Amino acid sequence: MQNKNGLRLAVDIGGTFTDTVLVDGPGHILATTKTPTTPENPTLGALEGARRVLAEAGADWSRIKGFIHGTTLATNALIERRGAVVATVTTEGFRDILEIAYERRYNQYDINLVKPDLIVPRSRAFTIGGRMDARGRELEPLDKASLARLVGELATSGAEAVAICLMHSYANPTHELRLRDLLREALPDLVISLSHEVSPEAREFDRLSTTIANAYIQPQMASYLAEFQARFSDEGLTCPILMMTAGGGMTTMDTAARLPIRLLESGPAGGAILAARIAAETGAREVLSFDMGGTTAKLCLIDEFRPQGARKFEIGRAARFIKGSGMPVRIPVIEMIEIGAGGGSIAHVDRLGRLQVGPESAGADPGPVAFAKGGTKPTVTDADVVQGLIVPDRFAEGRLAIDMEAAQEALERSVGQALGLDAARAALGVSEIVDENMASAGRMHAVESGKDLGTRLMIAFGGNGPLHATRVARRSQVDRILIPRDPGVGSAVGFLFAPVSFEIIRSRYETLEALDLDGLNAFFDEMTGEATTVVRAGAPEGALTQRRQAFMRYHGQGHEIEILLPNRPLVEDDIPTLRRTFEGEYSRQFSRAVPGMAIEILNWALEVSSEPRAIAHYREPSTRRRAPPDGHRAILCDVDGTWREAEIHNRAALCPGHHLSGPALIIEPQTTTFVSADFSASVDGGGNIWLTRNRENAS
Repeated sequence: MQNKNGLRLAVDIGGTFTDTVLVDGPGHILATTKTPTTPENPTLGALEGARRVLAEAGADWSRIKGFIHGTTLATNALIERRGAVVATVTTEGFRDILEIAYERRYNQYDINLVKPDLIVPRSRAFTIGGRMDARGRELEPLDKASLARLVGELATSGAEAVAICLMHSYANPTHELRLRDLLREALPDLVISLSHEVSPEAREFDRLSTTIANAYIQPQMASYLAEFQARFSDEGLTCPILMMTAGGGMTTMDTAARLPIRLLESGPAGGAILAARIAAETGAREVLSFDMGGTTAKLCLIDEFRPQGARKFEIGRAARFIKGSGMPVRIPVIEMIEIGAGGGSIAHVDRLGRLQVGPESAGADPGPVAFAKGGTKPTVTDADVVQGLIVPDRFAEGRLAIDMEAAQEALERSVGQALGLDAARAALGVSEIVDENMASAGRMHAVESGKDLGTRLMIAFGGNGPLHATRVARRSQVDRILIPRDPGVGSAVGFLFAPVSFEIIRSRYETLEALDLDGLNAFFDEMTGEATTVVRAGAPEGALTQRRQAFMRYHGQGHEIEILLPNRPLVEDDIPTLRRTFEGEYSRQFSRAVPGMAIEILNWALEVSSEPRAIAHYREPSTRRRAPPDGHRAILCDVDGTWREAEIHNRAALCPGHHLSGPALIIEPQTTTFVSADFSASVDGGGNIWLTRNRENAS
């Protein structure tokens, strides 16, 4: 991906806007743009953005040597339940894996509990005879005699896709592979997902649920990716398109079409990669990434320049913020909390007279009322407009006209009348609610991770992140904020720094006391070959790096701790080191180790990736000077609630060493940075804006 002569293009399709970035070989940004997402055909909005940045840079398609794409389409299809009709095939006797799930209720005392929608009803759950044990040894051969019955059941059910999840297929996939071949002969149009390819880990419910999710979106995503590739090829694109994954790496179109579940949250992952890179450039070891777009806000913890990772998350929770109430998906993912709080989030007063904001969004169509595209319900952006925080004639690169009066009328009608407030006070109330929603989500995420937000640097980006950063930071007790260059398209910029990578997590039960080193090293060799094949398809040249992990626990425990392994074959002398490392990490998390307890390993992870681009270093400015404003504007102050005069600054005119005090608005083509009255701003040697809270100015 690092072609020094060619250009690279990144496209991030969000729920409201599509962000496009064009850079040269060394990584200098040549052009960026935001275009409205086209929900009926997202490719059209992406094409418009690509044409726009190429025209701005005076370049043509033949010069593009790298293309990275991320999309919310897979996530939205699952959340909105717009996928294929899916059936399941499990081992005989295990038809009710979905019904049994974890054998517990996520809320024990809720008599009206709503179970999560797991897509496949029992009427489309089928079985077949045959059995493997946990070591991959065949106990019973696959029952081919019942194949005709199974084919008939699948055909009668109307299934368009099938999720095959046979017992212990992660240890030996022979039965799944044979069943796939037999079904393809009988039902050639049936889309088939195999659990050992999608999620080769123990725990049947999670594995089946993940395979169902993959099968559910596979037909739609395969069609979308094929059209996306064809449309851009017709424009003149000749290089391959790489897809951003949930784990923060890139993969090929073929892998993405086969395993579209890996594309979930790919856009937000790009933002986390950007924040981690900025953290490395600035030496910030504890960071809170804050990405606020038009539909959602995403917060991620970054420690030692690496985003916090996870192996599992939930989709479509029946009860917001309650674990276990959603559909579990077990894939490598950058862990973040995402809530329905964006510029398009709709504000309303509920039947109890409470002001609520989100999670419903006006999206790209019709959008906020102020955009004058047919929207009638007030949004967070409308509230920002009414408070004077958005300068109408300089918003969205001047391509969107802002109707201030329409925004005021909508806020008065939908919020003000019910609460006895004028438009300005209604707008301030909307901002207070949405900012507290985001801050409380961040605080909850930090507490669940055993971490403190107060010591962290917030890195804010997205179309609305810089506009709300100081307000969210104040509520989170964060005193320092960094706004990077081109923050409005931050996730797309992050795509360009991501390595081509592929991570495999596979189950193989071992005990530390009786570790089969030869078998384990051969196991890692097999995973290395599989992952390398995927990575080399997207990065045919250059060195590759590895990262190995073991998921260890004391005997009898239900959850594991991630322990880093050396990137080489294990030897006998490594076993005492592994024990000490595990016990040290266990003591850090739970205050004490358990002496004499046997240690077991259930899962092993391997990540193969291309080398990341070199970290940029820049000189800090030797002098500080006050930035002269290029105008003033009345704003409703978020600190004392009064109308105050705020300076207006053009970000392009700010230079390293410039500083200013709030209240102020720093405007650039795709977003606005709001410097609250209790914050000051300065520009570092890399062009980043640092916002520092002055607590003595806070009310």
